[in-house]
Amino acid sequence: MSRTDAALRPVDLARMAGVSTQQIRNYVDAGILPAAPRTPAGYRRFEDRHRRALGTYRALLPGYGAETARAVMRAVHAEDIALALTLVNAGHAALHDQRLSLQAAGEALETVAGQTPDTSAPARSGPLRIGEVAARIGVRTSALRVWESAGLLRPRRDRGTGYRVYGPSDVRDARMIDLLRQVRYPLPQIRPVIEGLRRTGSSDALRTVIARRQEGLAQRATAMLEGSCRLHHYLTENRSAEDR
Repeated sequence: MSRTDAALRPVDLARMAGVSTQQIRNYVDAGILPAAPRTPAGYRRFEDRHRRALGTYRALLPGYGAETARAVMRAVHAEDIALALTLVNAGHAALHDQRLSLQAAGEALETVAGQTPDTSAPARSGPLRIGEVAARIGVRTSALRVWESAGLLRPRRDRGTGYRVYGPSDVRDARMIDLLRQVRYPLPQIRPVIEGLRRTGSSDALRTVIARRQEGLAQRATAMLEGSCRLHHYLTENRSAEDR
């Protein structure tokens, strides 16, 4: 019996992928793996195409994420190749949009970081309340409160009313946090950027943030390339098997 004709057990596939045998069964039920015929005793019978499908799915995961990888494999096994390719293309388009967003955010961050808070501004344009800051930046007031709870913003309290009031530097920090959140930077990693700017006035921390994010996008692009290449081989091998 050749290797491509040899029957595989769920445990064989599980060991290849480092998952449980139940997870392999779940993959079949979810359409991630092709349907597995049953033996007379009722056991699923796996073949080389299941091994190849499993390898393809796992190759798609790093670049496209679990949701898209699942949808692509389901489309392939439903013989809707057009949908599978559309999902792959959408993943690449989303990554490109993130690159453009990161570039724009980097330029904006440099501009904001270079601004010197105008503490000599007249009172009417100085301290602002939370609603005014939210409207000026284009975020919800709840976002400002979350950022404050995370230690990223430090508005003072008006002695008479107890309301939060934001000075020019607070508004600048809020703009920076918003821009970093737009490029999906987590709150804990924003803290050293804000603190570094407050302490030194330097934008070096910002450049480090952008460089790391750019590196992450480049790694994801490479993973996408590897995943789409594996998908191409899987589709080609399936067509070859059907022609035999």
